[in-house]
Amino acid sequence: MRKIRLGVNIDHVATLRQARMGREPDPVQAAVLAELGGADQITVHLREDRRHIQDRDLELLRNTVQSGLDMEMAAVPEMVKIARRVGPELVTLVPEKRREITTEGGLNAAGRLPALRKTVTGLQRAGIRVALFIDPLPRQVRASGESGADAIEINTGRYSESRGEEALRELAKIRRAAALGAELALHVHAGHGLNYRNVFPISAIEEVEELNIGHSIVSRAVFVGLERAVREMRELLP
Repeated sequence: MRKIRLGVNIDHVATLRQARMGREPDPVQAAVLAELGGADQITVHLREDRRHIQDRDLELLRNTVQSGLDMEMAAVPEMVKIARRVGPELVTLVPEKRREITTEGGLNAAGRLPALRKTVTGLQRAGIRVALFIDPLPRQVRASGESGADAIEINTGRYSESRGEEALRELAKIRRAAALGAELALHVHAGHGLNYRNVFPISAIEEVEELNIGHSIVSRAVFVGLERAVREMRELLP
């Protein structure tokens, strides 16, 4: 039976901690609770401005996480060096803008293919699988394949923000991108903005192997606790 892997992004736990520049809540403790709730992977984004997850968090998580660690990061030399040292199971390359609240769009893989090939190869030589976070556009899927990446993570942000007919159109784009990715022998992941109400149509896409969800799970955890919030999301997935 098909089972989608659930990656739980705990960045927002660190965001809450950094609001007071203190020690609580602890992202490492959050990772443990997420795994107890059924997370198949812990996802964190080490941003260049260190607005939430810190280098020390990453080191501690590497020594604590039992399921698998996905390090989201910009494709820049500093982050590549950190990733090669820490050794997460997966690196997901994402675009970064200093003033954005959260990631605003997918990586322009088609526009920076030579540089991406070099980054992807360097990470893979260190034994790290690589995914590219991209918008559901055929040219970006094809460029991801040409980069040598192991996987794509399809940006579901536009779908998550849409309603009615627009949401159906965005869902169709994601379906086509997922099918093309699988045709190109890429593993297909998806995420961004997914919640307990809109996740089912994405999880029903046959080619999707993994979902990464953070904000809605952490938001739910405020009311029911993190372990239960993860379990409730896990129960919604195949």
